[in-house]
Amino acid sequence: MKIRGASTAACLTIAALTLAACGGGDDDGASADGPVTLTFQSLSDQPAAIEATESIVAEWNEANADVQVEIVPAGWDGIYDKLITQFNGGAAPDVIHYEAASIVPFARDGYLADLSEYMSDERRADIPEGILDSVTVDDQVIAYPTELQSYMVFANTALLEEAGVEVPSGDTMTWEQLREIAQATTAGDTYGLGWGLASPTAAFMSFAPGFGGTFFEGTGTDASLTIGEGELAVPELVHTMAFEDETVLPVTLTQSGSEVLASFYAGQIAMTVQGSFQAANIATDAPEGFEWTVLPPLEGPQGAGQAANPQTLSVNIDSEHVEESAEFIEFFTETENLASLNEADALIPATTSAQEYMAENLGDENGWATILSSGQHLVSAPYLFVDAYAQWKDTVATPAFQRYLAQEIDTAGLGTQLEDGWTEITG
Repeated sequence: MKIRGASTAACLTIAALTLAACGGGDDDGASADGPVTLTFQSLSDQPAAIEATESIVAEWNEANADVQVEIVPAGWDGIYDKLITQFNGGAAPDVIHYEAASIVPFARDGYLADLSEYMSDERRADIPEGILDSVTVDDQVIAYPTELQSYMVFANTALLEEAGVEVPSGDTMTWEQLREIAQATTAGDTYGLGWGLASPTAAFMSFAPGFGGTFFEGTGTDASLTIGEGELAVPELVHTMAFEDETVLPVTLTQSGSEVLASFYAGQIAMTVQGSFQAANIATDAPEGFEWTVLPPLEGPQGAGQAANPQTLSVNIDSEHVEESAEFIEFFTETENLASLNEADALIPATTSAQEYMAENLGDENGWATILSSGQHLVSAPYLFVDAYAQWKDTVATPAFQRYLAQEIDTAGLGTQLEDGWTEITG
C-alpha cells in the first residue's frame, strides 16, 4: 500500500477506470418504500474475524429494519489502489474499513466525513488519548479506531527455567532485562532471541517512543525528519545483541515474524519479539506440551509507549447516509462487539472498556492479560500524518535498516541514509 510522491487527489485523477461495484455516493441505497442499505467494505480475512463481523452486522440488521448493512468483502492486498479507484469513480462504500496510517491521506484530500459530531461522549471518553489522536486530522475525527497490535516478547518458559532465569512478572520489563535473559539462555545451539526483521521499519518506529524517538515533526508536506539517539536506540540494541552479544539467531534477522516461529517451536530460540496477534497462532500451532508465556511490555527510559496504528472505520463523505453510517459504527464499537472482534483477531481493542472486558473474561490464558495491558501504553504516531511517510518507509528506511542489520553500514551511515533519503524524496 504505497502512498506515492503525488498527493492522493492527484492519484485519483489518473486512477484506472475499472470500478469495483461497491455501492457509493450516487446511489442512496434505498428504494422509495424500502430500507436504507449501507455498504460496509470489510477487510477482515481470518475465519473467526469474518464470523465475528457477520455476527455484529446481523445483530444490527435485526434491530434496525429501516437501516440495513451489507458487507462487501475485500482484502488488504491492493486496497489502497482500490480505494483510489472507488473514490475516483464515486463508487466508494458508505463504511470503509482500513488503518490509520493509510486512511489519513484520503481524509486530507476531502474524501472522508468528519465524525466528530456523531461520536458519542461515552465513546470519546472510552478511547485512550493516544489512540484517538491517531484518527484525528485537523481537529476532525476521521475514523473510529477498532483494533490494534503491540509488539510483545514471547518466551519458551522451559528454556528460561533451564537457564535459571526467573520469568519477569512486573507491569513492564526493561530492554536491559531482555538483553540479560538473552545472554543467560544462549548456549550451544540455542539462542536467546529470534526476531523476524526482514521488514524492520514498523517495529523500530513502534518502539522508538520508549526512547524519546519521534522521527517526524509537523504534518502533511510540512513534516521534517530528525534522526537522533532516540530514533536509533532500538536498531543499535538489536545490532549489539546480534553481533556483540551474539544472542540473536542470525537467520531470523532476514525472516518474517511468522517464519521465526518455527525456530521458537523447535527450541532453537528462547524468546521472540512478535506482533501481539501471534498469541493466537502460537496457541493453535505450537507442538503439544510446548510451554510458553508472554513477557511484560518492553520499557525504555521514556516509558513503555509504542506507536499506535489502529484499524479504523470511516465514512465516505459522499455517502447519502453519513449519519446512519456513523450510528452503525457507534454500534460496531460497543464494548462487547469490539471484544468479540478483537478476540477473534487476537488483537487489542481500541477502547478501554473492551480491553477490560476481555481481560475479565479471558484472564491470562495465552498471555491475554499481559497483551491487553500493553494497550494502555500505545501513543500517537507522528508518522501517521506525514504525506511522504509510506514512500520513505518503502524506498529509504527499510533498505537502510536491512543494510545496517547486514553490517553493510554503521550507525552513522544508517542515520545519514535515512536523512538523505528523506531529503531526496521531499526535495
